[in-house]
Amino acid sequence: MISAALLRDAAGFTGCRISGHSGYGEEGSDIVCAAVSILGCTCVNALESVCGIVPVILGNEEGLLSFDLPGRTEEENAKAQILMEALRQGLSDLAESYPKHVKLTIKERRI
Repeated sequence: MISAALLRDAAGFTGCRISGHSGYGEEGSDIVCAAVSILGCTCVNALESVCGIVPVILGNEEGLLSFDLPGRTEEENAKAQILMEALRQGLSDLAESYPKHVKLTIKERRI
């Protein structure tokens, strides 16, 4: 199962942790793993190319994508929240469609 956790605080989403394998299909042909991977990678890449925010990558290897958003201006944060909300929506849709293969949680960060 893929476990996806979006982290947030009072200012909005602050990072993401995605780990595991869905087990939906054979390795290399697993559409659920591919969908989660493309959502996560597109979000990370767009944070940099669209928002000008370089995410702090904590892990990026097979079966793991983990990143945090560094300090950012209000304008950067507003843009980042749109992308992070799109990531949340995509992961939520997958978790709803494939509940045995994807689990999404939202975790509150306390400062």
